[in-house]
Amino acid sequence: MTTLLWLTLPYVAFTSFVVGHIWRYRHDQFGWTTRSSQSHEGRLLRLGSPLFHFGLLAVLGGHVLGIGVPASWTAAVGVSEHAYHLMSVSFGTLSGLATVTGLTILLYRRFAVSAVRAATTTIDKVMYLMLCAAILTGMLNTIGSNLIGGGYDYRATVSPWFRSLFTLSPQPALMVGIPISFQIHALVVLVLLAGWPYTRLVHVFSTPVGYLVRPYIVYRTRDVAHPSSRRYARAWETAPPRR
Repeated sequence: MTTLLWLTLPYVAFTSFVVGHIWRYRHDQFGWTTRSSQSHEGRLLRLGSPLFHFGLLAVLGGHVLGIGVPASWTAAVGVSEHAYHLMSVSFGTLSGLATVTGLTILLYRRFAVSAVRAATTTIDKVMYLMLCAAILTGMLNTIGSNLIGGGYDYRATVSPWFRSLFTLSPQPALMVGIPISFQIHALVVLVLLAGWPYTRLVHVFSTPVGYLVRPYIVYRTRDVAHPSSRRYARAWETAPPRR
């Protein structure tokens, strides 16, 4: 079971994440979108979307620092374990609360506004369920274990386990015996990563770089009083013969 959960599952999830995005881009570029529902309701969206997206970016940044950077590196630059713990809990709690608040508003909008609810697919509901599970279990670890509880040094177990997967020297035994909430959070995130390419979450990797170099869009008015003065015919009309 240890090998299955902490060795096989992570590599299956990573493979699905990478191959799934390649497949989605090659075969479903027109579906590579958030399927925005802004035209149906904008007031709640303007409030919840920034809270959720900026909060989630901060959460991901904290994960990169906490999991990707070894404890020896932060100690080498003069950051003590106490200072790191205080900064991690404070930053994680604030960014987590912003994410949860934004997600709550977006979910309320999603299911309270009839037009938005009608545009919600089954895969959207599954995606929201997994996203909520990942965020709530993460908050449970941050607030329950590290803020209210006695604290748990995940940088001695979870972090080296995660890094070992990418150095191709996996150490699944590190995940044995850690708090159950951390195990559940890790498993939920792995499942979320595995299903990521097949949901609207693919829009995370869409950057409008083309806006920086594309030509200007030129708008021209037409003479309403003299329709026959148009130089060009519409696409569905027969163009006048040239003289």
